[in-house]
Amino acid sequence: MPIVRFWSRDDTMIYVKDVMTRRVRTIGGESTISEAAKAMAKWKIGALVIVEGGRPTGMLTEGDISRLVAKGLDPRTTRAAMGRKKLVTVSPDDRIEEAARTMAEAGIKKVPVLDEGKLVGILTQTDIVNTSFALVTSLKEMVQARYRPPDFQM
Repeated sequence: MPIVRFWSRDDTMIYVKDVMTRRVRTIGGESTISEAAKAMAKWKIGALVIVEGGRPTGMLTEGDISRLVAKGLDPRTTRAAMGRKKLVTVSPDDRIEEAARTMAEAGIKKVPVLDEGKLVGILTQTDIVNTSFALVTSLKEMVQARYRPPDFQM
């Protein structure tokens, strides 16, 4: 997999804290899958961070809910913690390409952002793609501003 480097206009690196979503929706591990699905629908999101004892312990995605229901588990009685995955996290001070590599290696699309164990945000593939698109657009504008076509005389 090629390594993509993300740079801003002033040639400084882009960090997770620059593009992450700061408002993270959470759910307790004792909540039911049904409650989690309703929360995701209400907030129009695809994942919730599972928090127990004030600390993030896992993540529950729409895909997890589908798999649990497909196994025949009752969403009204099955606890959110049943869908818990091993929690992969990144730091707000990680560079975007490091976070993207972590996500790719773990095969995940969303990752909680922890600062000294505290949940401070969430980073998604969409955040990374949107940042990439914005950078490409900015570079295109910079090139167009610097490029002056030669005068043609006939």
